[in-house]
Amino acid sequence: MLEVENLQVYYGEIQALKGISLQVQAGEIVALLGNNGAGKTTTLKTISGLLRPRSGRVLLDREPIHQLPPHETVARGLAHAPEGRRVFNRLTVRENLEMGAYLRRDPGVREDLERVFALFPRLKERQVQIAGTLSGGEQQMLAIGRAVMARPRVLMLDEPSMGLAPLVVEQIFETITRINQEGTAILLVEQNAAVALATAHRGYVLETGRIFLSGAAAELQGHPEVRRAYLGEGA
Repeated sequence: MLEVENLQVYYGEIQALKGISLQVQAGEIVALLGNNGAGKTTTLKTISGLLRPRSGRVLLDREPIHQLPPHETVARGLAHAPEGRRVFNRLTVRENLEMGAYLRRDPGVREDLERVFALFPRLKERQVQIAGTLSGGEQQMLAIGRAVMARPRVLMLDEPSMGLAPLVVEQIFETITRINQEGTAILLVEQNAAVALATAHRGYVLETGRIFLSGAAAELQGHPEVRRAYLGEGA
């Protein structure tokens, strides 16, 4: 479904990605792990069209999308809930969700709005509230819900647990699993490696712009380097 082939990405003369290759197949949750500065967010921005690779390709259903602007990648079936939520602070919850369906002209928008409200009942309760007044957890729900409104086949999530209380994190990841079970493939960037690997089917570990490890989530959970660097355990 989603294929990334040998991405080379630079910020000026500084190389951020040094030949990244990964895949997300239909029905999968794939975790992308790594320390700050490893290249996780850069990878997602390049896939979604916010950054241009110097070389390499991004393919969705075997069609190249790495030269497309972001709105066209959304139209092709790829949605991105960015780090830091980035909700429209002055719009209501409902207006934010409607913005997620901005490119759509099909009759299923209302149905998907009700789907988001079913996934996140808190958003239904607060649909006329200004988004900037929501709690951090509610804004994260809104960011994910807005991306779901695009009806993506691949959903990219960047740090959905950042700054949230453990109970809220648990709720968010239960919903991520439900979204996946309803048919959406997910590429998940997450600092909380334990939660990410407990949720994902497979994973990749980035280190200074390169893939350091990859494999089934259970295999990565047991890998000594992952346990030491990301799970806080001894080798």
